[in-house]
Amino acid sequence: MVFRKLPGVLASGMGLRLSQKFVFLLFLSGLVTLCFGALFFLPDSVRLKRIFLPKTDNQAVTVGSENDVRDHSKKMSREQTAKGDSTTKLKILSRKQLVTHKARTVERSIGNKPPEEWTPSRTKTEQVAKARESVTGGDRVTTSTQNGQNKDNFDFEKFKQCLLKAPLGSDNGKPSDPQTQQRREKVKEMMKFAWDNYKLYAWGKNELRPLTKNGHIGNMFGGLRGATIIDSLDTLYIMGLMEEYEEAKGWVENNLDLNSSGEASLFEVNIRYVGGLLSAYYLTGAEVFKRKVLELGEKLLPAFNTPTGIPRGVINLGSGTSWSWGWASAGSSILAEFGTLHLEFVHLSELSSNPIYTEKVMNVRKVLNKIEKPHGLYPNFLSPVSGNWVQHHVSIGGLGDSFYEYLIKSYLMSDKTDEEAKKMYYGALEAIETNLVQKSQGGLTYLAEWRGGILDHKMGHLACFSGGMVGIGADDGPQEKRQHYLDLAAEITHTCHESYTRSATKLGPEAFRFDAGAEATATRLSERYYILRPEVIESYMYMWRLTHDPKYRQWGWEAVEALEKNCRTDAGFSGIRDVYSSVASHDNMQQSFFLSETLKYLYLLFSDDDLLSLEDWVFNTEAHPLPIIRKSCLQSGPGTQDADKSAAE
Repeated sequence: MVFRKLPGVLASGMGLRLSQKFVFLLFLSGLVTLCFGALFFLPDSVRLKRIFLPKTDNQAVTVGSENDVRDHSKKMSREQTAKGDSTTKLKILSRKQLVTHKARTVERSIGNKPPEEWTPSRTKTEQVAKARESVTGGDRVTTSTQNGQNKDNFDFEKFKQCLLKAPLGSDNGKPSDPQTQQRREKVKEMMKFAWDNYKLYAWGKNELRPLTKNGHIGNMFGGLRGATIIDSLDTLYIMGLMEEYEEAKGWVENNLDLNSSGEASLFEVNIRYVGGLLSAYYLTGAEVFKRKVLELGEKLLPAFNTPTGIPRGVINLGSGTSWSWGWASAGSSILAEFGTLHLEFVHLSELSSNPIYTEKVMNVRKVLNKIEKPHGLYPNFLSPVSGNWVQHHVSIGGLGDSFYEYLIKSYLMSDKTDEEAKKMYYGALEAIETNLVQKSQGGLTYLAEWRGGILDHKMGHLACFSGGMVGIGADDGPQEKRQHYLDLAAEITHTCHESYTRSATKLGPEAFRFDAGAEATATRLSERYYILRPEVIESYMYMWRLTHDPKYRQWGWEAVEALEKNCRTDAGFSGIRDVYSSVASHDNMQQSFFLSETLKYLYLLFSDDDLLSLEDWVFNTEAHPLPIIRKSCLQSGPGTQDADKSAAE
C-alpha cells in the first residue's frame, strides 16, 4: 500500500487507523447519498431544487396537473394586484418553455383493447414521450399572454358593430300575428315552468328529476355542476326572462367551480359548457362568461395529445389524462365527437388571441383529408393512434350527425371564407345522397345507415336535424342543385314529422324504421322512447325561416301541445318511455338540452326572423348561438360595416 511507504508511519498503527477511516467514510458516503437522493427524487423536492439549482430562462416546470399551473397563475395574479401592478400580465409558460407531467394512474378496465390503446399507469418511456410531446406537439399552458398577445384585447364593442342586425331584433322578435304571439308566449311560459322547478328542486345540480323532485348530477361532465344553468343562459336572455337570467349569471360567477377532477365527455362539456358560456358572452358582453370559458377551454386541450392529434373522447379535467370510451371499437374516437369542436374552438381563439384552439381543430381536418373515405363516406370510428378507420359504419344520426352539421356551419361562421369546410361538406353530401338517401314504398325520403356496404333501413331521431342542415346549405351549393337541396331538406323534415304523427302521443320515437312493412315507426321496444329531443323542431325552425311555409309553425304547435299533454308533470317536464302508449310512463328526467334547444327552437319558430338572425349567427349543436366572424370588419376602421349593413338592407 502507498501508506506503508510514508516515512515515520508504523504499519501496525496505520492498520488500525485505516479501518476506522474506512468505516467513517462508508457512513459518510451513505449519508450523502441519502441526502441527495431525497433532494432530487422525493416528491416535494422541487422546492429544494429551486434553492440549489441555478435558474434558467427555459427551465422545465414539473406539475402534477394543469390545475397546478392555473392555481399558481391565479396566486401570482392576486399578488400583483395587491401590489398595485395592474398593467403587468403574468406569463406562466411561453411557447419555448417545457411542461412535463408526472405519471398518472388510471384504474380502468382495458378489456380487449390492443396494447397501444391501453390507458393504465404510464411507464417511464411514456412519461418521456409526454414531455417531448409537450414541446413539439403538445399544449402550451398559457394565462394572460401568449407571444405578446393579451386575452383582454377582444373588442366587444367592435364586435357588436360588425353585426348586421341587433341580436334581439327590432322588437325582440315579436311577431305581428296575434296567434303566433300567443303561441310564443306559451313557449315562454313552458321555459319559466321548467326553470322554476329546476331552481326549486335541483338548483346547482346538472338536471332536474321532476317526479322525485330532486337533482341529478350524472357522470358526463367530469364533476362540473349546473349544466341546466349554463344551457339555459342564452334561452332566458332572448326570452326576456331577465330575473331568471341574473340568477343564472350570479351562479356562474359565484358557484361555477372549474377545478374538478372527474372524467368528462369532451364532446358534452364542449357543446354545453363551452358553447353556453360563449353564447352568453357574445349576447351580453358580461366578462365573467369570457373568463370562465377561457379557463375551461385550457382544460380540454390535453385530450388532443395523441399520435395523430385526434382527441380521445374522455378527459379528466384535473389531470388532463384522456382515454377512449370503453364501448368504442378498438379504443377509437367518435366522428360526431372529435368533429364537433370546430365552432367553439375557433371562437376560443378569437377571444383569447391564442391560435392553438384553431390549430387543434384544423389538424383534425388535415387527418380526415389524408385518409381514404369508402365511397366518399366518413365512418363513425377512427383510431387516434393510427389515424385509420376502425369500422365502416356510417350514420347521419348518432355517432356521426353533428360532424356534418359543423362542416357547413364552419363555412357559414367564417363569413363564407372557409373553402375547405365548404368542399368537405358538399363532397360528403354528395356521398350521402348517392349511398344513404332512400325512398320508402310510401314515398317518404329517409337517411339509412351504412354498415360496410349493407344498408340498415332505420333513421334515428338524432338524424332529423339533417332537414335543417341541408336547408341552410342549399343556397351555397352549385347553382343547378340549390332548389334540389331545398326540396331534399323539405322531404327529410316531412318524414320526421310523419314519425311524430304516427304515434299515439304525437311525439317521435328514438329511432324509426322502413322495413318489414314499417313506415316511419319504431319496431323495437328499445327504440320507442322520447327524451325531450329537439332535432325535429330544429328542422321546423330552419325550414320556416327559409321558406315561410306556415305548415312548419303548425307542426311546431302540434309538438307544443304534445309536450304539454304527455311530458309536463307537477314539477317540470319529463321524457316518456313509449310514444305509442296513450298512458304516459315518464322517465323522471328533465334534460338540460330541453331548455337549451327544444324550447329555444320553438320560441324562435314563433318569432320574427330578426331575433338571432341567420345572417349574423350560427347555432352550435346544443343550440347556443355563435356569431359569424367577419374578419374584414373586425380588423378594419370605423364605417366599413355600416356600408355592409346598407348593402344587406
